[in-house]
Amino acid sequence: MELIQGIKERRSIRRFQEKPVPREVLREIVGTAAWAPSWKNTQTARYIVIDDREKILELAGEACMMGFRKNMETLSKAPVVVLLTGVTGRSGYERDGSFSTLKGSHWESFDAGIAAQTFCLAAWDKGVGTVIMGLFDEKEIAKAVQIPEGQQICAVIAAGYPLDVPDAPPRKAVDELITFREP
Repeated sequence: MELIQGIKERRSIRRFQEKPVPREVLREIVGTAAWAPSWKNTQTARYIVIDDREKILELAGEACMMGFRKNMETLSKAPVVVLLTGVTGRSGYERDGSFSTLKGSHWESFDAGIAAQTFCLAAWDKGVGTVIMGLFDEKEIAKAVQIPEGQQICAVIAAGYPLDVPDAPPRKAVDELITFREP
């Protein structure tokens, strides 16, 4: 798939076929996502893959999804759930622990966003649909799935082969998005 085509055609998929995503395909997706840029090449993104149906249903529960029905429905039918975690205390920091940027620890979220989008584009290239979810209870998820020490959950990604692909919503005009500043 051509890069620009993939960017324009990738959609958030919330309905999946009842077909497992082979672990080898997931390994290939993460192998591609590993090329996502990160602060000073810290490569802090990690991917915890859950493909056990019972564990997925636990994650799709009221507590983990904070009662948000849309996420609960999507997760409960997803063949795979990926917890995108980030190693804390590295993005935006110097080796001595001080911040390199006035954004402080916010840079961890920036790197996680780049990693999530790269993961989703790599998945799309393999025919796997995804949706990135940000509304979840990190503490409840950590009760259900062991999160390695020194990592935090940045996003929950439902993944699977799409049942259907929705049309693209309208996009804003370029002139609404871009501003050229004169000297």
